[in-house]
Amino acid sequence: MGQLARKEDEHFTYGDYLSWNDDERWELIDGVPYDMSPAPRVAHQRILGNLHYQLFPWFIDKPCQLFLAPFDVRLPEADEADERVATVVQPDLLVVCDPGKLDQAGCRGAPDLIIEILSPGTAHKDLKIKFDLYERAGVREYWIVDPAERTVMLFTGDGDGRYGRPQVYGDHDRVRVSIFPGVEVALAPLFAEPVAQVGRS
Repeated sequence: MGQLARKEDEHFTYGDYLSWNDDERWELIDGVPYDMSPAPRVAHQRILGNLHYQLFPWFIDKPCQLFLAPFDVRLPEADEADERVATVVQPDLLVVCDPGKLDQAGCRGAPDLIIEILSPGTAHKDLKIKFDLYERAGVREYWIVDPAERTVMLFTGDGDGRYGRPQVYGDHDRVRVSIFPGVEVALAPLFAEPVAQVGRS
């Protein structure tokens, strides 16, 4: 696929996406492809693993299900067939409460919660392009985790299809998932430096 996918005047669909090289990771937003290589950095993966570790127990034996990237989320504009859908993203972490949205390919429709972890190559996409996309699609709660600033910005819908002002949390706070009462995440473990490994003598 290579250079073809980098032409912003080209319009692609989920049907095209399925034909691309399995060794490459892409997202497709409003028909425009975004290359997700190289793979996420160590800090990104450490934070993602800790988020999953903290959140997973809350969803055991619950109707809402927790998923990690890579996991395709198709966001149709209306009721178009899958092969015509122009947006498919791979959020770092997501929760889906409607089992009717899940199939063998992933999720079709807006998840209830999405968490994205910023990296140097994705910051603009997560802060602007995906913000607008998730707001438009009806994602109920959107978190943006910033490893460099050691913060989390939490956006929730205001009932009119818009996100309100973000709640901003620092690295020693505990964040409550507003749409799931009782569910919370401690941020200190997310941003903690790994314990130095002592070499064998």
